[in-house]
Amino acid sequence: MTCRRALSRANIPILENDAVRLVHNGKGFWLAGLGDQITYLEEGDDERPVADMDATLAALRTDEPAILLAHEPKIFADLTDRFALTLSGHTHGGQIRLFGWSPISADSCGNRYAYGHVVENGRHLVVSGGLGLSKLPVRFGVPPEIVLIELGAEEGAA
Repeated sequence: MTCRRALSRANIPILENDAVRLVHNGKGFWLAGLGDQITYLEEGDDERPVADMDATLAALRTDEPAILLAHEPKIFADLTDRFALTLSGHTHGGQIRLFGWSPISADSCGNRYAYGHVVENGRHLVVSGGLGLSKLPVRFGVPPEIVLIELGAEEGAA
C-alpha cells in the first residue's frame, strides 16, 4: 500500500501545494504543505516541479500565522517571512554526523540545513533526522527520531 493511499484511508489530507486553516484556543493559523521540490511531473513535452510555492501561498486566505511543511529544507533560504516556522526532513540528519557536522548531506545546502533547529532572519526551520535511511544503509551520530514541537504565542501577541 502506498503512503498516499494509507493516509487517504485514515482520512488524513495530503497538503501538496495547499493549506488548511486550524484553530487552537480561539486563534487561527495555517498549516501549509509544499509539494516535493526534487520530483518533476511530465506534461507532454514539458516538465514542471511538483512544488508550487505560488499555489501554496495562494491557499493562505488570511494573514494569520502560517507553518510550512516542506520535505526538503533547501527552500528555507528563499522563503519570505510569511512562514515563521518551516518543518522539514529529507536529509536524515546527514545520516552520519560527527561533532555536529555531517560529511555527507542529502541537501545541496550541505550542513547549513542538514539537521536541527536553524534560525535565520527571524524565521525558524526544524529539520528532523527522521526514521529511515537514504542511499547509504547506515546511520551514525543521528539516531532515528520523531520530533515533538510545542507551539505557543507570547502574552499579548496577536
